[in-house]
Amino acid sequence: MIIVRRMLQQVLRVSGRSAIPLIKWMERWAEGASAKQHAAKTLQDMPGPSVASFAWDLFAKRGLSRLHHLQLEGLQRYGPMWKASFGPILTVHVADPVLIEQVLRQEGQHPMRSDLSSWKDYRKLRGHHYGLLTSEGEEWQSVRSLLGKHMLRPKAVEAYDETLNGVVSDLIAKLRLSRSSEGLVADISSEFYRFGLEGISSVLFESRIGCLDEVIPEETERFIQSINTMFVTTLLTMFMPKWLHRLFPKPWNTFCQSWDYMFDFAKGHIDQRMTAEAEKVARGEEVEGRYLTYFLSRAGMPMKTVYSNVTELLLAGVDTISSTMSWSLYELSRHPEMQAMLRDEVLSVLQGRSIPEAADVARMPLLKATVKEVLRLYPVIPANARVTTERDIEVGGYLIPKNTLITLCHFATSRDPAVFPNPDEFQPHRWLKKDQTFHPYASIPFGVGKRSCIGRRIAELELYLALSRILLEFDVKPDPEGISVKPKTRTLLVPESVISLQFIER
Repeated sequence: MIIVRRMLQQVLRVSGRSAIPLIKWMERWAEGASAKQHAAKTLQDMPGPSVASFAWDLFAKRGLSRLHHLQLEGLQRYGPMWKASFGPILTVHVADPVLIEQVLRQEGQHPMRSDLSSWKDYRKLRGHHYGLLTSEGEEWQSVRSLLGKHMLRPKAVEAYDETLNGVVSDLIAKLRLSRSSEGLVADISSEFYRFGLEGISSVLFESRIGCLDEVIPEETERFIQSINTMFVTTLLTMFMPKWLHRLFPKPWNTFCQSWDYMFDFAKGHIDQRMTAEAEKVARGEEVEGRYLTYFLSRAGMPMKTVYSNVTELLLAGVDTISSTMSWSLYELSRHPEMQAMLRDEVLSVLQGRSIPEAADVARMPLLKATVKEVLRLYPVIPANARVTTERDIEVGGYLIPKNTLITLCHFATSRDPAVFPNPDEFQPHRWLKKDQTFHPYASIPFGVGKRSCIGRRIAELELYLALSRILLEFDVKPDPEGISVKPKTRTLLVPESVISLQFIER
């Protein structure tokens, strides 16, 4: 267009005529041609597998546990954007950081995640309110704004470091207790799962629920099993049409029973705290607290809304902590030189102290880079989703109608060699090289924008405090049997098999 414009200017200058009207007409013609070209590129033009092929991948080839691998296969076969249909549901997959940014910058005032239909169906069935993970629109915005004041501001999060350090101390004691005579702790993910739940409980309730006790309370153990079962059955119940629930009721019934116990567990702890506070008020004592249930209850929300939000927050942070801790120590045990460098950094910052604080983390760039690299390799949420409800959007030259489900393939972008050199290698220093930068949307394990993970700062602080303390106390070594562990999808990304590590006293 620039060349045509210059040619016209030259010709019309020679002829003595004004170029402006003709140039404006040419610009409008070019814009119209461009618009027609865009309009022609619809979902019909987008590549992707047939319905039968996609169903075969999902069910005959264990696709529900390999959804992260299907992302990589889709990227290789079809390029950075492709569509896939299952029944009436059509999904657009986006596996390129530039295109992911385009989606997220057009998500609107009240962005909507994937429907989580089975979660919502359960809440409707039982008469529960929606929580932060399931609500949309103004309802979601009001809760998000309230919790953001206490979970996203750095100074507010630093106030939890003493509470979290108490939980870390119990974790260290539990690891010592769980070791064999050779220092081997079998199934570290289960230990870190309990640690994650104890940590988020201490933040939510400002009390402990016994996850790291020598003998775990029966109701706490059942709650942990309920979370596991719920995540395992989530994908199955979402893909099953509702009429199939009558023919094959077991998955749906199991799913509902898991949620029933989780709601009962959270409600019991909330009611216990509310009763204790009411008794203090009756005695004329002052009531104040930092825990999140306190802030929710004081905001004038209906108690059903408090119950739903606390239940969802309880389960939201557990897998993040468990998975990231497990993969971090798994990789560090196989890279002893990196483990030694990380330990030296922690020792240098603490200068003789044995317990790090939130303020210390700012001077531990390698620790931050290590967690960032682990989350690149093993993102807890391997794919996120958006539904743009306000208008059609254009992504990568395709016009995507509003209300279309768009899957953001984070696992594919973070393992793409075109984005990250040697993508399958554990290289924390890649994040510290000043001459090497990556697209800001290439690895976004906590999401970005309004729908980003609200518990990110608390989860990161818990991870930093726990990893640094473990490295001060132990040399972490691989399982002597040398078992290699791969990830699998269980709604979230988790280790496919048990991770066992040696914790050798330093």
